Amino acid sequence: MPSSDPPTAEPAPPQAPAPAQGKGNTVKQPKGKEPAATTDGPKLSGAELKKRAKEEKAARRAEALLAKGAAAPVVAPTPGQQPKAEGQKGAKGQRQHQRGGSTAVELRNLPVRGAQKVAPGPIATEPKKEDKTVEFFRHLYKTRTTSIAGASKDVHPAVLALGLQMSNYTICGSCARLVATLQAFKRVIESYTTPPQNSLSRHLTSHVLSPQIEYLSSCRPLSISMGNAIRWLKLEVSKVDVSVPDAEAKKGLCDAIDVFIRERVTFADQVIARSAADKIKNGDVIMTYAKSSIVQRALVTAHEEGKKFRVIIVDSRPLHEGKHLAAALVKIGMDVKYCLINGLNHNIQDVTKVLLGAHAMMSNGRLFSRIGTALVAMEANEADKPVIVLCETIKFTERVALDSIVHNEIAPADELVIPGGPLENWGDIKKLQLCNPMYDVTPADYIQMIVTESGNVPPTSVPVLHRLGNESQG
Repeated sequence: MPSSDPPTAEPAPPQAPAPAQGKGNTVKQPKGKEPAATTDGPKLSGAELKKRAKEEKAARRAEALLAKGAAAPVVAPTPGQQPKAEGQKGAKGQRQHQRGGSTAVELRNLPVRGAQKVAPGPIATEPKKEDKTVEFFRHLYKTRTTSIAGASKDVHPAVLALGLQMSNYTICGSCARLVATLQAFKRVIESYTTPPQNSLSRHLTSHVLSPQIEYLSSCRPLSISMGNAIRWLKLEVSKVDVSVPDAEAKKGLCDAIDVFIRERVTFADQVIARSAADKIKNGDVIMTYAKSSIVQRALVTAHEEGKKFRVIIVDSRPLHEGKHLAAALVKIGMDVKYCLINGLNHNIQDVTKVLLGAHAMMSNGRLFSRIGTALVAMEANEADKPVIVLCETIKFTERVALDSIVHNEIAPADELVIPGGPLENWGDIKKLQLCNPMYDVTPADYIQMIVTESGNVPPTSVPVLHRLGNESQG
């Protein structure tokens, strides 16, 4: 008849009498499990058998968990959602493992908070816009201000209007911009009030004139003549005595601006126009390029004296300034021929003199003027035609120019685009860049004479006249 008692350990061989089993030495085996002791090894005590049984049980549980984790597919959680079921299961198994008292086995592949992330899908990004800047002229590119949005509150309304007119070429010539700038600064000075505990000579330049100059330079780079006039005005402001009342000081500055415009621009243009007109003879064919206000005045003066001569105006894109000069001369009855710069070589043969305007005269005798001027002077030099430059001394500078790359002004490239032309969508054409420089440099060898209000001088006398002009202002 089978016994209901649990199996006990096998008795020892007869030659080794078994020790007496007391209450504390009774060994209980887990139900359905084989005894851990073997007949070959040494005899284990009850505590050692119990410890080994617990280790084997913990190892089997860990192996079962590892096998289950390897067979089940891993599902990536959605962003922001924790894998609850698996995390709870892992935590439960970990608690069971801790209750088992075994630290030798580490559970792996347990989910860690925030460890599993879903790989981001492809994000639709806009194609990178191609850089249309010409690398050779990158240092000259500057974004123009074309509206009053974002302008400083310290900028005077007259200066705001002037900046927009300069930006859209309503006021374009060098002398025209100079006169308009001084007139605007005159209105700024008239509306100026010196704050308490300040003096006009110290506060006006740094706190009032500087914001106006910065805004104008953001609309278009300052011309050489504008820079000379601004330096003169700052010098005049610094000469104001602290003890002079504000009303008297402001009146003195406004009167000085009027005198400066009259002497350095108005009277200078009259003297230059008269001197250039004397060089025009009956039957001459005068060629000029683009539009210069002083050249226009000289031609009109010669025409009013009754001289019979023809004028050939060479023009180029994108401003087509020569159209305005041709219209003005035709209106007073002059014989005018208009052509673009591609017809220069054909028309230069009939010319007797070439009159050119100037944006500035450099200290090394080179002419800095509207782009295309150097080409006209070169063709005239090849055809042995005299080139005469009409320029006020306010446009003289101590700078030296060897090329038109170091110092120039780059206009927006869209000005070169003709509506409906082949370059209308030039921005979408890969590896196509447009550059629109405003000025070029004419070598002094191509210039025979410079007509100024101080007399007719060769290009080598430019630094001398510039120094004399600065001494007279000081």
